[in-house]
Amino acid sequence: MRRLLKIFFKDESGATAIEYCLIAMGIGIVIVGAVNGVGTALSTKFDTVSTSLK
Repeated sequence: MRRLLKIFFKDESGATAIEYCLIAMGIGIVIVGAVNGVGTALSTKFDTVSTSLK
């Protein structure tokens, strides 16, 4: 039983998966922020064009 616990605590493969998840989460946050900023800018442009066409 002690040998199994030693092996379990020395195994670091789960740490790598968590690191990849944190990187993916950071990239996702950046993408959401960029899309939000671009969406606001496009909405303003479309409003300007719509007002000009009326």
